[in-house]
Amino acid sequence: MLGLATNNRTALSRYRRGEPLAANRDLLERAGHILAIHKNLRLIFPQDRDLAYAWMTQRNKAFEGLTPVDVIKEWGFAGMLMVRSYLDRVRGN
Repeated sequence: MLGLATNNRTALSRYRRGEPLAANRDLLERAGHILAIHKNLRLIFPQDRDLAYAWMTQRNKAFEGLTPVDVIKEWGFAGMLMVRSYLDRVRGN
């Protein structure tokens, strides 16, 4: 989701130590959308944290039966925007 290569363990190790991942615009935009998706889910399901976290892996009619994770895997950055836009609409933004 962040656009990092799956074999880029060095970057992830640095992040775990508290170092920034990178200073490129693409990564920062992706991180911003992921955080917005997370915030939306926490606001939509304030009493059910488990449902908020499980939502990304549950099939959804709005995405033609795909899970939001599948949408992001299939469409990349555009899929992330689709998921975020959907959640923004659900919240009424």
